[in-house]
Amino acid sequence: MSFPVEFCVLSLGILMLLVDSFFPSIDKRTLAHTAIVWLAVFLAATFFLQPSPLWASPNGFYETDALGLFFKRFALVSTILTLVLAIEYAPVVERFIPGSRPGAGLGEFFTLPIFTCAGLMWMASAADFVMIFCALELVTISFYIQVAFMRRNMASLEAGTKYLILGALSTGFLVYGITWIFGMTGQTGLRGISTVLGMVPQASQTALLFGIGLILVSLGFKVAAAPFQFWVPDVYQGAPTPVTAFLSVASKAAGFVVLMRVVDAFLVAPALQAKLVPALGFLAGLTLVYGNLAALPQTNMKRLLAYSSIAHAGYLLVGVASVGSPAAGRAIVFYLLAYLLMTFLAFLVLIPVSKAAGGDDISDFNGLGRRAPGMAFAMLIAMLSLAGLPFTVGFLGKFFIFEAAMRQQHFVLVVLGVVTVACGFYYYLKVVRAMYWQPAPEDAPPVLVSPLTRFTAAFLVTLILVLGVYPKPILDFLP
Repeated sequence: MSFPVEFCVLSLGILMLLVDSFFPSIDKRTLAHTAIVWLAVFLAATFFLQPSPLWASPNGFYETDALGLFFKRFALVSTILTLVLAIEYAPVVERFIPGSRPGAGLGEFFTLPIFTCAGLMWMASAADFVMIFCALELVTISFYIQVAFMRRNMASLEAGTKYLILGALSTGFLVYGITWIFGMTGQTGLRGISTVLGMVPQASQTALLFGIGLILVSLGFKVAAAPFQFWVPDVYQGAPTPVTAFLSVASKAAGFVVLMRVVDAFLVAPALQAKLVPALGFLAGLTLVYGNLAALPQTNMKRLLAYSSIAHAGYLLVGVASVGSPAAGRAIVFYLLAYLLMTFLAFLVLIPVSKAAGGDDISDFNGLGRRAPGMAFAMLIAMLSLAGLPFTVGFLGKFFIFEAAMRQQHFVLVVLGVVTVACGFYYYLKVVRAMYWQPAPEDAPPVLVSPLTRFTAAFLVTLILVLGVYPKPILDFLP
């Protein structure tokens, strides 16, 4: 039974708020370290759980299947890494949070990802549109607060405002889509909708496309798919860096698990499948082209990673468009796992470099290979894996996605994918060029890195390289 894990995470968040309120003099970093330990305990506990239908309603309101359990672990790992980033980023937050005492605001900054994690875990098991909506709103509202958290930073406030307005718009699309589908089928559960579709006339099945289209627009916003990606660069650049990493990885993964469940429910109707698969293929191709081409001229590291996030959403959408292949689901899950490792590694290096340089431009990495060889090597591995170089986990992620697409004969998407991978080598290697070929500024301050960040970076580097050569253990574990 895995349902109580979310309540454990939620209780941890509430307890952290209470401790922060009643013990204001406590070092807030202690809260973050304690949360990391407890989240690790919850993560370990999930490996003793088995998928069980005990908490699932007859129409599949809440699925405790292997896929949901895997993404609960994914959310826990993402939150642990976000807290590691937040501890490193804490001095920056303190500068932009007005307070009468040292550390004011840090308790909430460390606690909000815990509540987001609970929402992500509910999203992982949500198999009913009502449950999907409630979990999605818990995640989204907590992200609204986190993006605009640094109240004295105009970029953060601007990013929060844009995210709030566009997020509310996408929520409207979701609600209207759910309403349309409920009106056509009388069901909100994905399992119930799948059953009813077999008894619905083909003309009525076609009418469902309007509701499905509205839901795809909303989920396209959540996963940063083109043409619904316009919020991503500004929000990613303006948000606190740990929040950017969390939003880029965990929110995207939760959006894709919901998208996989929704698409799987509607593909049972041939009339819907004939229209839905080409639409997903079109979104995938558009996202691939836009994300990679827009990343080429970027000079700011966070904006580059933002457009990179859009590009990686395109590769994942290629997998979603290939859901008819038995390998598609595992390819998507493996790619998301690879994306977690390499993206968090990039942000782990970005935070100490930006703290030292006072900015997050690519030029701030000039000479990093001589100033901080360990951090430069970690960023090198992250960039090569994001680009898809062989013997890294990023290469295998793309390989599995393209294999699933080939089995479904999506040859155009595969060609687009290969061409855009070549584009990725150009803009990712700009960072490598800055670190190893550009001279460091004469007055460049030292890059100071905490032991926890060093250990986490080394651990992620090891996983990227080991899983890039020998992925069998993780493949056997995937749902």
